[in-house]
Amino acid sequence: MASILGLAIGILLGLWFPGYFPQILSDYIGIMLVACADSIIGGLRAKALGEYNESIFISGFFINALLAAALTYFGKKINMQLGLAALVVFATRIFQNLAILRRNLLNLDSE
Repeated sequence: MASILGLAIGILLGLWFPGYFPQILSDYIGIMLVACADSIIGGLRAKALGEYNESIFISGFFINALLAAALTYFGKKINMQLGLAALVVFATRIFQNLAILRRNLLNLDSE
């Protein structure tokens, strides 16, 4: 329920404040969105497996986003693409969690 409420608030804020983010923030926002997507899909996987814990989900959601932004920031400072490394890790986790979800859904249908 908290996820749906957060999504609704985000959509309303996006509609209320239309416009563009400054170009300098685009790298940070992009990697933070991927990190948040990883947390959401991980939460869905945990819910499907009966392992969901809201405090773990919420803390992971924000910590993953902040860590991804920090890696991007420090990578820019030392002229390395650490944000790209974070992107690869989060994308890999997204695909792994989706595979687990798919297997779980297919097993539920066959029972």
